[in-house]
Amino acid sequence: MSDTTRTVGVLGTGIMGAAMARNLVRAGHAVRVWNRTRAKAEPLAADGARVAGSAAEAVRDADVVLTMLYDGDTVLEVMREAAPAARAGAAWVQSTTAGVESVGALADLARAHGLIFYDAPVLGTRQPAEAGRLTVLAAGPTEGRQAVEPVFEAVGARTVWTGEDGAAGGATRLKLVANSWVIAATAATGEALALAKGLGVDPRGFFDLIAGGPLDMGYLHAKAGLILDGALLPPSFAVTTAEKDARLIVEAGERHGVRLDVAAASAERFARAAAQGHGGEDMAAAYFASFDEPGPAAG
Repeated sequence: MSDTTRTVGVLGTGIMGAAMARNLVRAGHAVRVWNRTRAKAEPLAADGARVAGSAAEAVRDADVVLTMLYDGDTVLEVMREAAPAARAGAAWVQSTTAGVESVGALADLARAHGLIFYDAPVLGTRQPAEAGRLTVLAAGPTEGRQAVEPVFEAVGARTVWTGEDGAAGGATRLKLVANSWVIAATAATGEALALAKGLGVDPRGFFDLIAGGPLDMGYLHAKAGLILDGALLPPSFAVTTAEKDARLIVEAGERHGVRLDVAAASAERFARAAAQGHGGEDMAAAYFASFDEPGPAAG
């Protein structure tokens, strides 16, 4: 291996983790992958990754451990099993959107096992993840960054450093702020289309009305297109994951004296959509929460 290649243990091979693992392989890194449901990890063998039978096996002797799991509790559970097998001094890149309160516990676990902790959530969904064009939000010690920068370069187009102490959760805090905007914009898109449906308004009239002005935005067209075209599978960002993130945002606000009504309402919209059977679809499927079951098509 060259000075810029690493042995990386990737824990979690869902939508984001699998895409990140593939890009790490393409960049020349030696990649071991593990997922609780092994069938989700197996396809990565064809890309050149080694599928491990346990989380501990995946991280053993790795230069970098990358976690991309569901939430902070899952990361803590998995890393309690894996961390004792990791090499002391290895870098732990924690990319799960885990919430502010979880970061401290994860950093404590890293410290207990001699791992260098990097709070490093990513901004982006399936398409940028597959293209290696994520934005990495990172916080961690300057002296260890040479170990993780080649990993960030493989999975992302840009790295935004927010501080030198991963335990402070500066990157996670910024990620929650960004996700609060993503969730609000998604909910607003769905509600605008639902209202258009209810009032008998052609959505194209709405798009024409705002075209080229300050209210127009590419994200609106992207999410509206998924709804109008019935193209909600495969998801870029699933309804159930969006609900989890919305609740993390609400909790973070509450702990810091901030009331977040839109995020709270969005969490309930995602929950209703999931109860209607849309949990595995793209988060734009929150559109259906505006209607009693079954939700009507938008177009």
